[in-house]
Amino acid sequence: MALWDRIKESAATMQTQLVAKKNDLKSGAFRDASMAMCALVAAADGTIDPAERQRVAQLIATNEVLQNFDAMDLQRRFEDNLAKLTADFAFGKVSVLQEIAKAKKKPAEARAVIQIGIVIGGADGDFDKTEQAVVREACFTLDLPPHEFDL
Repeated sequence: MALWDRIKESAATMQTQLVAKKNDLKSGAFRDASMAMCALVAAADGTIDPAERQRVAQLIATNEVLQNFDAMDLQRRFEDNLAKLTADFAFGKVSVLQEIAKAKKKPAEARAVIQIGIVIGGADGDFDKTEQAVVREACFTLDLPPHEFDL
């Protein structure tokens, strides 16, 4: 199977798992951590292009799990995290990882945050090394083994 096909399949599997847990994913901690994860993946390569913002906006608008929350609020949280990362990536990353760490107390939420990172990273068909690296770092922040997500 080609790498592209594996990435698409993995993202689709993650999305199916997220929808199955929709009713368990309603906390503010999950909301904050998932938007922080989206920002971290979008900014992983040091630039945030309009296509990445569009992918996150589309995820917010269409993802069944994220429909538990107000779309405008999610967008604002995503943009706030992006602003921290673009102002100073190293310093911003510390703050964003603290947001991600909010999901640590509930393993289902922690896994869902990682899955959202993978869905966003694979949305363009290229879950590149920098995106994988920040999702792996988030795994460590959440005390999850990266190999559980093939990272």
